[in-house]
Amino acid sequence: MDIIQIVGIGIIAAILSMIIKQHKPEIAFLISIAAAILIFFIIANKLPYIVNVFNDIINKTQIDSVFISTLLKIVGVAYITEFGSQICKDMGENSIASKIELGGKVIIMILGLPILTALTETILEILP
Repeated sequence: MDIIQIVGIGIIAAILSMIIKQHKPEIAFLISIAAAILIFFIIANKLPYIVNVFNDIINKTQIDSVFISTLLKIVGVAYITEFGSQICKDMGENSIASKIELGGKVIIMILGLPILTALTETILEILP
């Protein structure tokens, strides 16, 4: 099960980092980054499955694929933003982390505008 691998990598990396941090903080940081990248690649292997499920939903419901692809982009931006922000926080760079979070929020808002526009147009068509 993948979650056992992810948790195992995280715990081992945390223990190694904690032990090594006392003598070589720069190596402890590299261990944290390596664990984060390894966990990211484990997760990235699951993305094609998610895309296939959304493609099946699109085909069965006749929903415009633009909406689903936009939704996937928004989720992707949120995850990548969180990942980058957490790495910066681990490095003690809270200010940079907050700027990454702000950037992610702005990108998400921009990506969501077409859906908001389509929703507004649909509502205006329904109203007399």
